[in-house]
Amino acid sequence: MSVDFEAVDYFTEPSIVDDPYPYFEWLRGDCPVHHGTRNSALVTGYDEAIAVMRDNDAYSRINTVGGPVPGLPVEAEGDDISHLIEEYRDVFLMSDHVITQDPPDHARHRHLLTRLLTPRRLQDNEEFFWRLADREIDSFVEQGRCEFVKGYAEPYATLTITNILGVPESDHPKFRDAFETPVLGNIDGSKYTGGHAKNLEKWFAEYIEDRRREPTGDTLTKIALATFPDGSTPDLEEVVSLSSFLFAAGRGTTVHLLAASVQFLAEDPALQRALREDRSKIANYVEECLRLESAIKANFRLTRKSTELAGVGMKAGTTVSMLLGACNRDPRHFENPNELDLDRPNAREHIAFGRGIGACPGGSLARAEARVSLNRVLDRMADIRISEEHHGPPGDRHYRYDPTYALRRISELHLEFTPIG
Repeated sequence: MSVDFEAVDYFTEPSIVDDPYPYFEWLRGDCPVHHGTRNSALVTGYDEAIAVMRDNDAYSRINTVGGPVPGLPVEAEGDDISHLIEEYRDVFLMSDHVITQDPPDHARHRHLLTRLLTPRRLQDNEEFFWRLADREIDSFVEQGRCEFVKGYAEPYATLTITNILGVPESDHPKFRDAFETPVLGNIDGSKYTGGHAKNLEKWFAEYIEDRRREPTGDTLTKIALATFPDGSTPDLEEVVSLSSFLFAAGRGTTVHLLAASVQFLAEDPALQRALREDRSKIANYVEECLRLESAIKANFRLTRKSTELAGVGMKAGTTVSMLLGACNRDPRHFENPNELDLDRPNAREHIAFGRGIGACPGGSLARAEARVSLNRVLDRMADIRISEEHHGPPGDRHYRYDPTYALRRISELHLEFTPIG
């Protein structure tokens, strides 16, 4: 279907959901910064996106989650709207979470967050990652087919972050069964309904209160007793908010990474053989999957002060939409950007996890989950291929993605394979 890109509203156009990349290329051909609808600037350039992410003076993180929705409830006037951002901060989505906070509040809460996902914490939990991968594959491997998103990616991502946060393994089933897929940035204008499990904040509040009363030395105790850099103790609500956010964020983006990494394998037998023969290439392969299929489709900032980006003027109050799927395919930074290259020397320079103070602290966890999962998939599934019954034949594939302007997330991935062993 031919699409008139000139007439496209990025935030509402359904035709670019499943394959946004031609539209991204068209935008970049005009300029790496393009004025769009809803008082927005669409950024497709790699260098330009990094410049925005690192400039906390001109750009606020307040709209990181929803972009132009709901936006300021009053008209932005003047060249500095810092006072309006603070006055109406509570209007914005997830305004009490670290992801939308600006300095100095962001630094205080970020300090707590980084202590939850340390290299030591990942190392201590890796045995569980391997055991969980086998357990989830056990549930479908003998059938020689599966729907990978709900059959593996969602439960695996949910239970790894649950384990990292120190939730007792006896409580894992209720987290797995209760999680609801978030409605965030839907192109039909439907409201955000949250990305948390039912009662998630209630559960974490109970855990934290219990550990503060009776410390046990487990991960939840470390979370409960964590302090700000100045030594002060966060309120219960602050700790619960941070834990709940980490749970939802750690799960959501990793699901698409796991699905995309297996989708590429199933589409390319040669790639599959290369990784089977040399598992050391998996690390760079994961970086290429992150670059080519960024789970965060758009990352947002609100222009606090009137400024210029790539020679394009932006008034205070403009929503800056950094289209990560475009920025990570910028030919000025990545040679042959639309190709998956196992030996790409700068693959890890992608910005799928952001940059600056907003860089995702869960990047190492997502990489570990993908590495473990891919090894186990290759160990236990041979001749992995896309189900033509569900997605059509090669050259005429049909994949459906969630209809959101904020996230890149495949809805279903049906596979067929030969069980090993």
